[in-house]
Amino acid sequence: MEIIVAFLLTFSGVGQQTPATGPAPTVLFMCPRGAAKSLMASAYFQKVAKERGLNVRVDFAGTEPDPQLSKSVVAHLQTNGYQIPIEKPRAATAADMQGAEIVVSMGCDLSRLPAPRGVVKQWQVPDFSADFAVAEQSIRDQVNALVEELLQRK
Repeated sequence: MEIIVAFLLTFSGVGQQTPATGPAPTVLFMCPRGAAKSLMASAYFQKVAKERGLNVRVDFAGTEPDPQLSKSVVAHLQTNGYQIPIEKPRAATAADMQGAEIVVSMGCDLSRLPAPRGVVKQWQVPDFSADFAVAEQSIRDQVNALVEELLQRK
């Protein structure tokens, strides 16, 4: 029996429902292994969204998860003051796809999952093994652009 534990990041009211705004939209970050790109993107997005007052829920998963998180990404995030929300990657579920208003796919084959309820955004992110700094900057730039886009919708 496969047990899948969903984990939502909610810090300091970000992602909480309030009477004025209703339920917060969910952004799901996905990469094939659920161990590096989606982890970093979700951590960065959560921080920037909170700083900008954007009411969202953030989650991340993989389509074929690795048994453990990327040690280099975990070390980078911890060194820079980000919390690591899980101990090991998890597989995306049908419920994840149905619950997300935005699915950010970083190289995922989504064909084995149900179509998402919301929009799918395809991000091109280089592999960390090729050039960590370039991959990190790519994620940071795309996170900032997505936050700006969502703020414009308010």
